[in-house]
Amino acid sequence: MRIYLYILAGITSALIGWNLGQFFLTDLDLLKQFPEITLFPCIAISLAMGMVMNEIFISNPTRPKICFRIAKIPLLIALGLGLLAGLIAGGISQILFLPQIRVSPAIVRTFGWLLIGSSVGLAEGLTWRWRSMEAGDPKRFWQRFKTSVLAASGASLVAALLFEFIRTAFGQMPAAFKAAEDPLGFSLLGLLLGLAFSITNSPSYMGALRAGAGFEYTGPNYEDFEPQKTISATVYPYIDKSFLKFVSDGEAYEIEEGLSIQLPATGTIRIGSAVKKAHICIPGLPLHAADLVLKQREAVLSPNAKFFNTIEVNGNRLGSRSDIRLKHNYVLTFHTLNQGGLDEEKIYRFVYYNRFLDPQA
Repeated sequence: MRIYLYILAGITSALIGWNLGQFFLTDLDLLKQFPEITLFPCIAISLAMGMVMNEIFISNPTRPKICFRIAKIPLLIALGLGLLAGLIAGGISQILFLPQIRVSPAIVRTFGWLLIGSSVGLAEGLTWRWRSMEAGDPKRFWQRFKTSVLAASGASLVAALLFEFIRTAFGQMPAAFKAAEDPLGFSLLGLLLGLAFSITNSPSYMGALRAGAGFEYTGPNYEDFEPQKTISATVYPYIDKSFLKFVSDGEAYEIEEGLSIQLPATGTIRIGSAVKKAHICIPGLPLHAADLVLKQREAVLSPNAKFFNTIEVNGNRLGSRSDIRLKHNYVLTFHTLNQGGLDEEKIYRFVYYNRFLDPQA
């Protein structure tokens, strides 16, 4: 469904922009002698605003009021970038179309479409900062920004080349098709842009563990006020800050109920009570209770062969050391051990999420 919505949004936005340009050219007779200067900005603005708005509503399908409130700044940025890129593309194209400058019309059209697509990618990438708390991570933001620009530029280039190939291969086209050549071409541009964004803007599968029962707040630990106190004496659960961080507070290290631990896209997270080796250190657990193996769009819980019976998944105690492929909203429960190796009543519970915990999403 997601891919169809993006494709439909791309085609619709392109056609709205083209029709708006025709309204200015034919009904208002605005710059009729320079059609690209009028048409390209309309299409670039419509595509940029349409794709940004589409992504906002797909991310928040049940919250239309929040969507409109979030969309104000992103739409203004998309409007400005679309207008600027469209004017540049239209102005350069109009100059290159002059009879004194012998440049192939196919090259001029391809260049113009490339600028339009790039502006849509810039608008989508830049405005993500106002649409998602996930963009607060600079590394993640720039990764998403580069992906959006490259994907949009590539899609517009492919659309232009494919359009020129069709025009060349089917030169003897019916007159009716010739009349609809421009809207069909821009529809192809919108279609490929929508297809590209449906892939690059797919939901983030950066996992998170939300702390639940067992992590209730017990008061300050005063570690920061007692430099002589070594980490080995720690009696509270914490995360390895060099490898993990909390979604809401990147500086905190002590695990408390309600906090969500942001997991890396790939890697292995060790869970246990080993102070210097566990990435998620919980007192009372076995030194090494389990590993959380993170792969692209997948997370696997790999229990320690000796202590698999101290772990529950969705309320069911594990009966073997077999790996468990985790899904969204799976509940992981870890039981502590006493000195005799028997289970105690104390438990620590996490909820696993397979997409980033984002209050705005």
